Amino acid sequence: MSEILTGQSAVDELLNVLDLEAIEVNIFRGIGPRVSPQRVFGGQVAGQALVAAGRTVEGDRRVHSLHGYFVRPGDSTKPIVYEVDRIRDGRSFSVRRVVAVQNGHTIFFMSASFHTGEDGLEHSEAEPADVPEPTSVPNLAASLADHPDRLEVWGRVPRPIDVRYVGESGYAVHGEREAGNQQRVWMRVDGKLPDDPLLHVCVLTYASDLTLLDTVLNRHGEVWGAGGYLGTSLDHAMWFHRPFRADEWFLFDSTSPSASAGRGLATGQFYTADGRHIASAVQEGLLRAMPVAPPGVP
Repeated sequence: MSEILTGQSAVDELLNVLDLEAIEVNIFRGIGPRVSPQRVFGGQVAGQALVAAGRTVEGDRRVHSLHGYFVRPGDSTKPIVYEVDRIRDGRSFSVRRVVAVQNGHTIFFMSASFHTGEDGLEHSEAEPADVPEPTSVPNLAASLADHPDRLEVWGRVPRPIDVRYVGESGYAVHGEREAGNQQRVWMRVDGKLPDDPLLHVCVLTYASDLTLLDTVLNRHGEVWGAGGYLGTSLDHAMWFHRPFRADEWFLFDSTSPSASAGRGLATGQFYTADGRHIASAVQEGLLRAMPVAPPGVP
């Protein structure tokens, strides 16, 4: 397995990936991390698309929602071009449509809405009770230390995010994951980020794609990889409710209300460590059984 960056080095690599090059008005180019699987990670494309959209919007408007569709796999060895369509700039809202293009084909497209923010009604869902503190939960590398072949499955994507499952993850050994209706994961950037609010939202978008589809497998006690399942994101939607920092702990509390016809739906809520409800996410993915690999192949 190729060495994967972790800690601040991985965070710096992620910041480099999210720092798009402006090549023309409303057109940006993004690169992938130096070490990555052949197929582009969906969270990277969604995060970069949001960066492109945000760079065409006035600074007093914060993104409050995005809706994206993954239509083709991307090649991580080649840059991706992001074309931004400025749909509307109203008195308090701005709407953008972003198309990600590679090799002359659309691989992803997204709509994003930005809002100045206003005074109004205020309420939120309460954070889950009786969830252990993040520092008492082992990170994924520690929890899989006795199973390096399973750790390699996780290690195929860069790790700028410290991910800590409350319970077994989808990278556990097949047959050792107990089925459950709820999946809870503590996360934070494994280092420090600049203060730019848009950047924190883009990083949360990146992180949301790491575990949300795994929630579908959790309902059945299933895992990723040989003897389990392969998964591909089909679409992704997020709503951002309150300011936050992605380099501070947040809880991703998710469940899967339905799976059928080879597709699974998952929905989740994000909470800060002090209980503020900061974002919500919904994703549908394609899930296909993966045959057991020959001995020695993860």
